[in-house]
Amino acid sequence: MTQQATEPEQQLWGGETTKAIDNFPVSGEPVPAPVIHWLGRIKAAAARTNAELDLLDSEIAERVAEAADEVAHGRHDEQFPVDVFQTGSGTSSNMNANEVIASLAGEGAHPNDHVNMGQSSNDVFPSAVHLAALAETSDRLVPALKHLQSSLEAKAAEFAEVVKAGRTHLMDAVPVTLGQEFSGYAAQVRLGHDRVEAALPRLAQIPLGGTATGTGLNTHADFAAGVRSKMTQATGIPADAPADPFEAQANRDALVELSGALKVVAVSLTKIAGDLALMGSGPRAGLAELRLPELQKGSSIMPGKVNPVIPEVVLQVAAQVIGNDTAVTIGGMQGQFELNVRVPLMARNVLGSIGLLTSAATMLADKCVDGLEAHTEQTTHHAENTLAIATALNPYIGYDRATELVQEAAKSGRMLREVAREQGVDEQTLDEALDLEAMARGNR
Repeated sequence: MTQQATEPEQQLWGGETTKAIDNFPVSGEPVPAPVIHWLGRIKAAAARTNAELDLLDSEIAERVAEAADEVAHGRHDEQFPVDVFQTGSGTSSNMNANEVIASLAGEGAHPNDHVNMGQSSNDVFPSAVHLAALAETSDRLVPALKHLQSSLEAKAAEFAEVVKAGRTHLMDAVPVTLGQEFSGYAAQVRLGHDRVEAALPRLAQIPLGGTATGTGLNTHADFAAGVRSKMTQATGIPADAPADPFEAQANRDALVELSGALKVVAVSLTKIAGDLALMGSGPRAGLAELRLPELQKGSSIMPGKVNPVIPEVVLQVAAQVIGNDTAVTIGGMQGQFELNVRVPLMARNVLGSIGLLTSAATMLADKCVDGLEAHTEQTTHHAENTLAIATALNPYIGYDRATELVQEAAKSGRMLREVAREQGVDEQTLDEALDLEAMARGNR
């Protein structure tokens, strides 16, 4: 039996959406789908709340709410083609949602009078952006970061006894263990998701109910609380009242704050991915302290070459997230008086960063960290050959004499222990001072 192709859905939008399509042929990239879905949730809860307040006919309200529920569940994503680079308040996308939902609701449902009752683009669109970012962060990004943290912690335990040369300024330093390094990476990721989660309570404060300028003109005094309550009950995502309605309407500082925390995560991933690539370099002419999983051919011309492909992807993702944050910061700076009109830009970049970091963290854990192996012969060789271990001789023979030993060892290419013995340092002192595992433990 031949499978029949699904026919495309008929056009549900109206004249205002058509104008926006014609006016903004910029990127070909629509508003992020999670924002559209949250517009649907807001419109559904608004219709039901307006019916409870006896402001909207209950039969029309339920048809509008059911249509909006369909939008919220992503059943009509293709009906939202307006470019993300549009009027800065998101009015075009709000009108797009009003028109689609009114069409789905059927006869007698009006985009403005019914679907948009008690609302303005100025309070609804940023509310949808905030809640979309909050949900995507809570449901996807934070679990991905915790997953990466767990993978790094497992490797920290596995590598706890692997002593290696420490490095500062990319130069030899006193020994550490590979496990200590991975413990540091795990802590970076843990602190990263803590920073992200710390921004979420302010992100949950939405301007809904402020309508055009924060005054709440043309909406019922109980409207916003009713809508927030319904959405929280339906999704588990907190939707809170703003600390001040005019601050919430005029500024998008919570998005800037979240974006800043995402940037810190990107900086952390840059450090981790860069270290993994360096420790995996070689296998014969590099550090070669780690064996990275072989996922694909590393070269179309050099046989057997293995590249650090996952760290390379993570580094590119991190660079993009940092760039996104710059755009979000500029967008946040450009608010004027009662409204910030850079919201679509900020939505695009914040949600883009959340998605990129979610994918990168998961990929780094599953396709790189989990498969790492320590090259213990190489780590031991580096630990024993670093001249920085002379630091441990300072309490026994003094800094100046230890410096002389290092200089001689560097000049002759011999091991520090051999030079020290030749220069009269007794064997007991050498055994006590140059215990690499004890050095790595420090005073702990």
